[in-house]
Parts: sequence; structure tokens; C-alpha cells
Amino acid sequence: MTAVVSGVQLSADARSDVGRRRAANEDSCLAVAPVFAVADGMGGHEAGAQASAEVVGALRDTLCAGTGIVDLMQVSTAIDEASRRTAALAATTARGAGSTLSGVILVVHEGRPHWLIVNVGDSRVYRLIGGYLEQLTVDHSLVQERIDAGVLRDEERASAPDKNVITRALGSMDARADSWLMPVTTGERLLVCSDGLHGELSDEQLREILVAGGRPSATTAALIQAANRAGGRDNVTAVVVDVLAGGDPGTAGPADTREPSGWTDDGDTVPV
Repeated sequence: MTAVVSGVQLSADARSDVGRRRAANEDSCLAVAPVFAVADGMGGHEAGAQASAEVVGALRDTLCAGTGIVDLMQVSTAIDEASRRTAALAATTARGAGSTLSGVILVVHEGRPHWLIVNVGDSRVYRLIGGYLEQLTVDHSLVQERIDAGVLRDEERASAPDKNVITRALGSMDARADSWLMPVTTGERLLVCSDGLHGELSDEQLREILVAGGRPSATTAALIQAANRAGGRDNVTAVVVDVLAGGDPGTAGPADTREPSGWTDDGDTVPV
């Protein structure tokens, strides 16, 4: 996909794979400007797939049907709708249903294009620029809570017995979304992925594949191939977005210009 939105030229690709161990794919993804997102469903094969599809469908229906220019209030409405649809699905199943959501949405803030980064659960958003890879989201998981509390080291994450237990999900009791605003930067490459990717590959392995260059379609294929070679124990989904032009000048280093988005997703939409 290539598109120009709010003067920003983008190239993107999304790819999802069932992996080597699962019978069905419970991941869904979206790469339609201005929305680039991944949802990882839970609740069994059918319910999990339906839950992630409901999340992606709500974003598509609410944000991708117009001119491509959206504001923070529209995004808040879209995530509320995704949560409502998932909760309604969960109420119809014996085991319940839920879904993660991570992604970046192009918005205009104070006259400049920004990424609105959103996250519920343990799917992730990464940013590569100048060879530097940074994880932009924070997992909502028991393992992350233990790391934050200092009782588990980050390098022990992969071997933790409860590594797949998340503490927030759309459709669950706690469906709060974290969100940040970050100026769009020319030359940056963004990765949105499910835990089937970042759970199999280290950050350095992700960086090596992302920095190798090539079009987003070649990069998503390489990422999924590498995850499957590493074991493919879960569904694997990757969305890669390149900013070709129209953003701020690129500089290597961490995205220290992030700021709170200014809205909450608890029913009260707060404009910036």
C-alpha cells in the first residue's frame, strides 16, 4: 500500500500467518491509511478470530471511510466501538472473548502530522530510525508488571511460565488503552506486531531484519519467515510502515518527543 495523507507519503504492508503450532489464526491486521494496527484475539479458535476481526472492523468502519484525515475524538470513538463490539461477542460465548490492540494512526495535531500510538495488551509498536530500534508501547502483562517491580529481569521474560498472561484486553474487565502522540518523521520505519513475532525474535533480530531495507512487503515476509524458523509457536502478524516524505527531518535516537494523547477511552473523550 502507498498513500499520501495530510501531506505524508507512506508505504506499508501487512501480513499474517498461522505459524507452525496453531490450527487457526486468531490475529487480524489493518494497513489502510490512516490506520496501521494489529489485533490478537483470545477465547478459542472461533471466538478469538472473531474478536480480533471485530476490533479491526471497528477501526476500519470508523476511521478509514472518509478523506483519510482523522482527529483524536474520532480515534477515541473507534476504540470505544472496538471495545463495545468485543464485549458484546464475549457475552455470547461460554469462554468469553477478548483481543489486544496495538497500532499507529495518522492524525493532525497542532497543524502537524503526528502518530497516535495506541496499545491494549501485549501486541507492540516499534520504531526504527537511523539504525536505532525502540519499542514504543509497554506490554500489559503479568511479566511486565514483575519486571517493572524489579522481581524479574527483562532477559528472563521469554522463559517466564506466565509470559502469555495479559492484564488488559478489549472485551475484558480492564480494556483501557494507553496512547501517546509522536510527530511523524521522514525516514522512520514503524513495526506493529503480535506477540507471535516479538515472542520468537529478540529486539536485535527484529532490528537486523528491519534495517536490511527493502520494501515493506519484503520485510513483513522476512519477519514472518524468521519467526516460523524460530519455532512459530503462535500466530504471527506484522505491519511495516515507511514514512517516505512529509514528516519532520529524521534524526537517529529515541522518540523523546512523545506526549500524552489527551483523551481517555472510559467513555469521556477529552480533546487535546
